[in-house]
Amino acid sequence: MTISDPAAQRYADADSLSRALAAQIAASLVAAIGARGTASLVVSGGRSPVKLFEILRKEPLDWSRVCIALADERWVAADAAASNERLVRDHLLKDGATAARFLGLKNAAPTPDLGAVSAWETFARVPRPFDTVVLGMGDDGHTASLFPRSPNLPSALNRGAVAGCVGMWSPEPPQPRLSLNLTALLDARRIVLMIGGESKWRTYSAACAAGAETEMPVRAVLRQSRTPVAVMWAP
Repeated sequence: MTISDPAAQRYADADSLSRALAAQIAASLVAAIGARGTASLVVSGGRSPVKLFEILRKEPLDWSRVCIALADERWVAADAAASNERLVRDHLLKDGATAARFLGLKNAAPTPDLGAVSAWETFARVPRPFDTVVLGMGDDGHTASLFPRSPNLPSALNRGAVAGCVGMWSPEPPQPRLSLNLTALLDARRIVLMIGGESKWRTYSAACAAGAETEMPVRAVLRQSRTPVAVMWAP
C-alpha cells in the first residue's frame, strides 16, 4: 500500500509550526476536559519538540486535569541527559503545566523487555483514547522508538496485537529503548507527525512510497485509517 499524496501542513519555520501545533493541542485538551473532565497527551522526545513544549506549557488551560505520558523512552536513568522524561520535565512541566500529571516509562527493571509490562500498567491511569499523540520521525523512518531492524519490530507493528509496550533496540546509543506498540499509538483521537528540515521531508516522501513497513516503521502510522494523522513540516 502507498500513500498517493504526501500532503503535509507546511510552515515557514519551526517557530510557526510549534505555535500552531501548541494552539491545536491546547484546544483539544480544553475540549476533552469540557467533554469528559480529563485529557491526555502523549509525546515523544528528541530535539524537535522542545520549542513546542516551551510554548505549550504557557497555554491557559486547567492543567490539573491533563495527564501527560511518553510514546517511548531511552532505557537510562530518569535524570540522565538522554532521558525523554527529563526532557519533558525540563521543557514542558513548567509554568501552568507544572500542575499536569506526568507518567514516565522508565522503571527499575534491568532491560526494556523485562520492564515493558510494568511500564504499560502505568497507562491504566492515562485516559484513553489519547486526545493527542505527538510523534517525530528519524531519517531512517523510525517513529517513537520503532526502529528498522530492531528484533521486536514485527511484533510491535502487528495490527492484531493488544495495546502495550515493547522493548526496542536503536542503532545509536543509548541503544535499549521502550516504545508503545502500534496498537497503543493508534488508540488516539488524533496523531500529529511533527517533522522539520529537508532531509526529513525526503524521508517522509520515501515513506509515502511503496515499500515494507518494517523498512520504514512510520509507514505503519501513515498507512492506517483508524486514527486521523496530521503531518506538520517546517524547513
